[in-house]
Amino acid sequence: MRGLKIAKILALTCMGLAARLLAGADLPQVEIANGQIRAKLYLPDARNGYYRGTRFDWSGVVPSLLYQGHDYYGPWFHRVDPKVHDYVDEGPEIVASPCSAITGPVDEFQTDGKGLGWDEAKSGGTFIKIGIGVLRKDDPTYDHYKLYEIVDPGKWTVRKGRDSVEFTQELADPSSGYGYTYRKTVRLTKDKPDMVLEHSLKNTGRRTIQSTVYNHNFLVLDKQVPGPDFVITVPFQIQSSRPPNPSLAEIRGNRIVYLKALESKEIAATPVLGFGDSPKDHEIRIENSRLGAGMRITGNRPLSNASLWSIRTVLSVEPFVSMTVEPGGEFTWQTMYEYYTLPTKAQ
Repeated sequence: MRGLKIAKILALTCMGLAARLLAGADLPQVEIANGQIRAKLYLPDARNGYYRGTRFDWSGVVPSLLYQGHDYYGPWFHRVDPKVHDYVDEGPEIVASPCSAITGPVDEFQTDGKGLGWDEAKSGGTFIKIGIGVLRKDDPTYDHYKLYEIVDPGKWTVRKGRDSVEFTQELADPSSGYGYTYRKTVRLTKDKPDMVLEHSLKNTGRRTIQSTVYNHNFLVLDKQVPGPDFVITVPFQIQSSRPPNPSLAEIRGNRIVYLKALESKEIAATPVLGFGDSPKDHEIRIENSRLGAGMRITGNRPLSNASLWSIRTVLSVEPFVSMTVEPGGEFTWQTMYEYYTLPTKAQ
């Protein structure tokens, strides 16, 4: 009961903070720029931070990135309700849960689709979500949309520069044997329209860390509805066991195209498979011909999975990377975002 009470309090608090965000209220944040890009980042804060859910990594939350008059990120939801599971479409509004109400290119770590140490933890015991903290297990079935009690958020350190922000989380859970130092740096490349996410996970515990991390990439480009103006391109022929709804989108070789603008409760989603074991396949282009704006996402590690998910307010292409980190070892990976313009389609 104690854990449920704490989770309820946290849910209500997160709802209030998200409402403040949507109203434009001040939250712990910084702004970085490099002459080409201006970006805003929200900071991890266990008491006053915008995002304190237990699904996504707390560091590097980007609610706005401006380039050539285009804003690539922002809230894809209209309000937050702790009673909601993931999100619901309620007429003119998208209502998100506290765990899903987040913006920009955000990471989620999973171990077999669950938290680290979930399977070994007993009821009332603890498990870990990297980038969040030590959480309390209170149910036999893991649900990443659920708000778990945070037993220990670890120690966060933030170092800000003119064009970069470095986040470091140090965490140890003696009861499970897991511990790590996680570092993420959000860096704007000098004089280029590029943003780089540099990650490092050092295993400071006594147990091997096996995990998969994916970036949800909540793209809200000028609030444009996903539709025929968008094209998604990868360097390989796309294979999918579950192609998108044929009335909404289709796979054409190495591209995904929309056949209509998404509306109401429509979802265009599909696994994006067919990649090889080289980092060269870790490349995604998303372009909008009407806006004349695009972005290219590349990674320096091979893909282990990828998928598309989109609704009427957001388009997300999600690349996955897998890692095994022995005690004392360290795993690093990098994702680069290149923002650019292109000729607009004739109206």
